[in-house]
Amino acid sequence: MTDDQQPAGTDRGRILILLDGSRPSLSALEVAAQMARARQAEVLGVFVEEVSLLRSAGYGFAREVGASSGVVRPLDAAALQTRMRAQAEQIRRALQQALATSGGVQALVHCRGAVAEEVLNLLQPEDLLIMGRVGWSGISGARMGSTARRLAGQAPGEVLLWTESRPRPQCRVVVLLNHDREGNRRALMAAAERARRTHCPLTVLVRGPETGDPAILAELQAELGQWGVPARIRQLPLESPESLLRVLQQERAAELVLSRRGSLFGEQGVDMLSELAMPVTVTP
Repeated sequence: MTDDQQPAGTDRGRILILLDGSRPSLSALEVAAQMARARQAEVLGVFVEEVSLLRSAGYGFAREVGASSGVVRPLDAAALQTRMRAQAEQIRRALQQALATSGGVQALVHCRGAVAEEVLNLLQPEDLLIMGRVGWSGISGARMGSTARRLAGQAPGEVLLWTESRPRPQCRVVVLLNHDREGNRRALMAAAERARRTHCPLTVLVRGPETGDPAILAELQAELGQWGVPARIRQLPLESPESLLRVLQQERAAELVLSRRGSLFGEQGVDMLSELAMPVTVTP
């Protein structure tokens, strides 16, 4: 199976990427362009003028602090809107440039409102959403922003929480499975795609009461064999996020794929994801 081929039954929609002009979002745009070429998918860039920020500029006491200079200055509404329009144009050019070599279909949606609501209104179940792990006011390397948390939990399709990480030798893509068969199927397909595209082997972590079931393990081996992905299966009987973090370190994980249907994601998993300095794909 070549890099451009997908497992049978995989539906492909658009690739939406949330852009704010920052270095992390432009890095995510490069990934979106690569995935769009492989999937032959339309790329929809999304730039949202944060309505709460615009409202704040209406107050005379509102101030902003320069990110690099540290200078405190009044938050002027007219200047802010001019800056946002310029930012949107910069993003439009970056989007066109990223897709120029592939000739892929791309467009920019420029809207105003609350970021999470605007993005959720655009998404369809077959779409992939790519966004930085840190929010608009966040700092690179910081914990996951509130917008990323909400979209990872509520988006109808896949969400790739992108963060730049240093390439490491002998790294692997790791996928976490649990008791949910349908959730496992979607997670496996996403992980197999990422493993092929990055030319990394795959580790399949099976957790939950069925970890020792030979039939389950044999079924996984057969499915992975059909996809032509070098993989090993590892049992993970422990439930805690800490145990998963230890295994990710042992496996030299470069990326993690997990289903939002899993108990780990729904409980303490979002806090755990905040600690991971690697891209994370959350599947339905």
